[in-house]
Amino acid sequence: MAQIFRKSGDTFLRLGLAALIGIPLIAAMLGMVLVRSEYVTGQDRTPTQPVPFSHAHHTAEIGIDCRYCHIGVETSARAGIPPTSTCMTCHSQLWTEADMLAPVRETYVSGARLEWAPVNTLPDYVYFDHSIHVAKGVACTTCHGPVGDMKLMRQHAPLTMGWCLDCHRAPGPNLSPRAALFSPIPAETATADIAALLAEYHVSDSGLTDCSVCHR
Repeated sequence: MAQIFRKSGDTFLRLGLAALIGIPLIAAMLGMVLVRSEYVTGQDRTPTQPVPFSHAHHTAEIGIDCRYCHIGVETSARAGIPPTSTCMTCHSQLWTEADMLAPVRETYVSGARLEWAPVNTLPDYVYFDHSIHVAKGVACTTCHGPVGDMKLMRQHAPLTMGWCLDCHRAPGPNLSPRAALFSPIPAETATADIAALLAEYHVSDSGLTDCSVCHR
């Protein structure tokens, strides 16, 4: 009886079956790596701004409090972007002719809004409230990084669901003393202080990982 298939056909069949199973698995693994990569999360991304505003200079060097510009951080979900008039309280007297500050002066005169590029953004289906995090002892630098060292603001954290859940499962190490909440330099919290901070801010990990906490 004549042989219909060559002997190599069996090898090709085995390779085909292996590819049928292996390629989707490899694709899924690569997809998981990709969605966690800086390319997708934006971690360490430094967006181009209309004015090269230096957090390092304004906070760590000359001592402006975060709340002077981000006035909503203690009372609302959004920290807020300062209006041009806030910038001009200083720059109507200082660096009044600097070319880099031309957009500030122009928008102040015209009344137009200075369009800053968002540095940290979350999807619309994620609910995040700055005020409750600050009230519960989460310092600005916990999420935004050492802003006192940033000449140009960058996205410090990956802002992934896993990153948020890591903190919600064990919030203690991410809390700071009240005096350090608005410091531009991260505070070091000793292990012995964690229990005291949890008690002071009345923080419990119970219910912090419920879906409705972040998805409403």
